[in-house]
Amino acid sequence: MKRRQFLQSLSAFAAAPALTAEAPWKLNYMLASSMYGSLPLADILPEVKKTGATGIELWPKKHGTQREEMDAIGHDKFAEMLKEQGIGFGGTTRYDLGPFKLTEEIGVVKKLGGSFIVTGGSGEWKNVSPEQLKANVKDFVEKMKPHAALAAENGVEIGIENHINNLIDTPDSLLWLADDIRNISGIGIALAPYHLPQDTKLLADLITHIDKKMTMFYAWEHGMGCMKPMPKEEELQQMPGRGSLNWQPLLVALMQTGFTGPTEVFMHPTPRGIPIMPTIAETTAEIIRAKNHLDGLVG
Repeated sequence: MKRRQFLQSLSAFAAAPALTAEAPWKLNYMLASSMYGSLPLADILPEVKKTGATGIELWPKKHGTQREEMDAIGHDKFAEMLKEQGIGFGGTTRYDLGPFKLTEEIGVVKKLGGSFIVTGGSGEWKNVSPEQLKANVKDFVEKMKPHAALAAENGVEIGIENHINNLIDTPDSLLWLADDIRNISGIGIALAPYHLPQDTKLLADLITHIDKKMTMFYAWEHGMGCMKPMPKEEELQQMPGRGSLNWQPLLVALMQTGFTGPTEVFMHPTPRGIPIMPTIAETTAEIIRAKNHLDGLVG
């Protein structure tokens, strides 16, 4: 090869984009402050990175006190605390406000760089026919449109969680909600497997159907439940790797939908408002154990 041709070949090679392997899919962890009960933010924030999370979500009473504490210390002070720990702010859970009173909360979440607010549905669900329930879900979505529009304008998404004693409770109601919000910005679904039949195919199919409307995913199974006092080893069966739920089909479904939103390793203790384990260190260790279980399945 002549020298000039050789140099031209080198130049073309240098200008070509590098061939790199596509980064493997993984879960993006968020820490729910309620996992530490009513402990102060100064104690919880240093634990966030240890759990593998990139940010924190704040819960109000009765599950935690951190949302109220943020108001008490001031939002600017809270932002400084986040910066000191090198972590982000995900958003808040506001069942106490409900889906129609989130205007002020949207502003707070936006100010702090958050991206979501979790709340419940609203509408009649007791003793109604499937046809009426479907209509009630559609009516709820219509009522949510201006609130979703405000959220979207501020870079926030309202995640409607499926929850017992709630309009969005059953698998069917989740399917209908996903369909009705498919083309609406600012509203999505915060999926909690705990509140659904522990059928891996059903749960995986729901994840696939929800698809891009998944605001948040709770790594939370039913286990022995969370509505009454029980030995800690039984209560902890809500956590991945301790209960009987096979998480792999759910993770495959999340991967296939390309879900990159927040995943929370989650459970409720009894009574509410206490850490899931007796000490901060034990609480963090239990969250890490569950995360490692999920990551092992992903791997």
